[in-house]
Amino acid sequence: MKEDFNYQTEQFADIRILRYQVPEFDDLELDQKILIYYLSQAALCGRDILWDQNNRWNLRIRKVLETIYLTYAGDRKNSRFNDFMVYLKRVWFSNGIHHHYSTEKLVPDFDLSYFKHLIDLSDWSDYPENLLFPEIIAAIREILFNPEAESKRVCLDQDKDLLVSSASNYYQDVTQKEAEGFYQAKQIEDNNTPPSWGLNSRLVKEDGILSEKVAKEGGLYTQAIEKIVFWLEKAVPYAENETQQQVIEKLISYYRTGDLKTFDEYSILWAKDTESHIDFVNGFIEVYGDPLGIKASWESLVNFKDEEASIRTSIISKHAQWFEDHSPVSPAFKKKEVKGVSAKVINAAMLGGDCHPATPIGINLPNADWIRKVHGSKSVTLENITYAYYMSSLSSGQLEEFSASGEEIKRAHDYGYLSSNMHTDLHECLGHGSGQLLPGVSPDALKNYGSTLEETRADLFALYFIADPKMQELGLIPCEEAAWAEFDAYIRNALLVQLARIEPGRNLEESHMRNRQLIAAWVYESGKEDNVIERLTHNDKTYFKINDNHKLRELFGKLLAVIQRIKSEGDYAAGRELVEKYAVKIDPKLHNEVLGRFKKLNLAPYAGFINPEYHPVYLKQELVNVEITYPDDFTKQMLEYSKHYGFLPLINE
Repeated sequence: MKEDFNYQTEQFADIRILRYQVPEFDDLELDQKILIYYLSQAALCGRDILWDQNNRWNLRIRKVLETIYLTYAGDRKNSRFNDFMVYLKRVWFSNGIHHHYSTEKLVPDFDLSYFKHLIDLSDWSDYPENLLFPEIIAAIREILFNPEAESKRVCLDQDKDLLVSSASNYYQDVTQKEAEGFYQAKQIEDNNTPPSWGLNSRLVKEDGILSEKVAKEGGLYTQAIEKIVFWLEKAVPYAENETQQQVIEKLISYYRTGDLKTFDEYSILWAKDTESHIDFVNGFIEVYGDPLGIKASWESLVNFKDEEASIRTSIISKHAQWFEDHSPVSPAFKKKEVKGVSAKVINAAMLGGDCHPATPIGINLPNADWIRKVHGSKSVTLENITYAYYMSSLSSGQLEEFSASGEEIKRAHDYGYLSSNMHTDLHECLGHGSGQLLPGVSPDALKNYGSTLEETRADLFALYFIADPKMQELGLIPCEEAAWAEFDAYIRNALLVQLARIEPGRNLEESHMRNRQLIAAWVYESGKEDNVIERLTHNDKTYFKINDNHKLRELFGKLLAVIQRIKSEGDYAAGRELVEKYAVKIDPKLHNEVLGRFKKLNLAPYAGFINPEYHPVYLKQELVNVEITYPDDFTKQMLEYSKHYGFLPLINE
């Protein structure tokens, strides 16, 4: 990758906008480039699905805000219009009116009177005639400026009805008790190989009766799904092999029927496709956006294999049984035979839906526990994404500000990038795929705590094994110091750095943030007697210094055993107790301190990406090449996506 590439393009609010390179794209065969182009188009076509899933008002609000931006005839050079632009960019970045990470409603920095002014001086002739404009605007004013309206996208407060308190659009007029009963009844129908009931639908109550509106052709979100299928069909002839062709065709069948058993068949085929150089994810995948952990947000990722970097994940995959056998959990919870674990390092070629603009750095799929156990799983680490994050952070000053010592800073410079990627490899490749449920335990037994505890389990697996001598024996890390660099980074991030992402007075809500604090707070408390981790204060600044890495590793192993038991037995009460005790509350004094230190550094704690663009080149109607460019204007890309991929009507009932 080019070292002089400009990764960061702008910063606003708590967001940095980055770009990522797609190395070696120009070296691909023509058919491979065409396949990536068609899959990338399919990845962009589902954008509106996620917006509507996040909140039923999102598409209407986006239309209003973008119309103001495009047609407003007033002064665009004053601070108030700049405040409007920052709000619009935040909405784009979050795929809706709620923060992409905290899920709190975004608060505009302009007031209601200025919003009315923007409305009055904008051109609404292009607004859909079937929508009553005055009523829509009145409703949007209420949502944007009333703190109580649509206040939180995902509520995980155990004292509230999680569905009534959440503003996401996976349920309509349904209580938590009703939804849990509806899907528990379905689980009883097939307890050995259960489909992921509810994954691709909206649960509604009409005339007192619960029913599902399924996302499929002719059903919910059909306008976008038809476009996704169109591009997937164009991709079929360019599949690299017969297995990949079957994968794409099965996915098309699933989109046409909405049948979750067909989705399982697709997932099994996808997990078995380990030979293709180009790969993709497209569909309703992760359940973090549903407070009950049942329904999945729409996402897509198009990628191809980084052959050289994949050597390390290949080694991990080949030794998966060794890691499972040597896990510090009870033998009853281990897999006797690890099947089908495959992993690779990839370069992202296109991010879509819930993978854009903010994106994961690693993925392990399929999510269904029985498929993992019987057929295995496939893991990826996004090398060009982690590299972009790393390059953009080199001059930020964050490491120096929050590290407890010069030795910690040196370890980070020497081994930080390597150890971070290795942690991701272990987390995705082995962590999520490790362990097993006991017979009869429902995969949804941990309910609203399931996502947090699953991420905790995978992180602990990675933390425990990155410091195992086996890692050096296999040539995966050069020395013990590389493992300690990851320990440093994890504790520093969990107990200090990630607090900058939370507004004052708020609790931790997002599953990954909860998972990190749970681990760090538990090992800090459990190791106090031996001073394993020491809390220091210097010049009124707080630091956490690891004094005994070997004992810290032992604590990671002990907690992993606890979490795996909770997962395997479906012990909801124990899981709830751990999360509520360690993962939710924040020390307000420490929180304010971290926010102040970040403010002085002028750092934005979140980052996301502008996608590259692919340009088909035709010669006499024949597609002869696909060229790639790297745009640097976030606003322009967001407007182009709304124009060219805005397929859904503004109201999706």
